[in-house]
Amino acid sequence: MTRRLISTGSPFEKTAGYSRAVVDGDWCFVAGTTGYDYASMTMPETVEAQTRNCMATITAALQEGGFTLADVVRARYYVTDRAFVQKVFPILGEHLGDIRPAATMVVCELNEPEMKIEIEVTALRRDRG
Repeated sequence: MTRRLISTGSPFEKTAGYSRAVVDGDWCFVAGTTGYDYASMTMPETVEAQTRNCMATITAALQEGGFTLADVVRARYYVTDRAFVQKVFPILGEHLGDIRPAATMVVCELNEPEMKIEIEVTALRRDRG
């Protein structure tokens, strides 16, 4: 199997030496994804908008690799404030509620003060037949 790297085109990927996602066989590993809008390189103020951007970026990376959200088996969520947990749960549920991957949420600091959430996922391609 060939290893395939997926990029959002973000300058951070080259500078920090990572890929948005790596496809290796039937697996797709999506890097920690923050709420940037990569088209405009802007970060929304609210954790809700950042969460929606995270999920849009993750969904696009999965699709580029030949996966869907339904293939997600593991999710990790990092938020910078406990108060954000209840704000992001409904948004995560919109995207992953029927999929229900194994998940962990951690309250911590992130790389930049404007970042309020970071999400990473792992997907395993399933037989769609």
